[in-house]
Amino acid sequence: MDYGRSDDAVVANYSHGEALRILAASRPASIRAVAERILDDLGEVVVITNRTGLAMLPYQDTVKGTAFHLGEVLVAEAHIAVPGRGVEGYGAVVGRDLEQAMAIAVIDAAMAAHHDTASIAELLDAEHAYQREADRQRLRKVEATRVQMETF
Repeated sequence: MDYGRSDDAVVANYSHGEALRILAASRPASIRAVAERILDDLGEVVVITNRTGLAMLPYQDTVKGTAFHLGEVLVAEAHIAVPGRGVEGYGAVVGRDLEQAMAIAVIDAAMAAHHDTASIAELLDAEHAYQREADRQRLRKVEATRVQMETF
């Protein structure tokens, strides 16, 4: 998806893929709060798809770099259109939380319409910082279990 405007607060800091990746891993309450605010002024929303299903989880072998499918995972997905602005939005999350998928789709459509980008950029910045800190904490716990071995 091409946002098309470089002066946009979201486009200036995140690509479309990065924004969706952050949203998919974000805390549900934060996403829902922003989506609710955006819905008030976005206009009529048409739901194209709102469902759960199984999707293959792609993965890459870290040694050989070969791509393979790790297995099937349950996902919730939402696809919406905003006819008044001529844009669509899509959201998907692992699990069965259709409300979170719908909230991501609303935010995606708002990004495409360049609507309320300041609050979306604020959400993305906060969630990105939260996710980086959670990753750092997880890596510290993993590092504490590292064992040094010598082979002869």
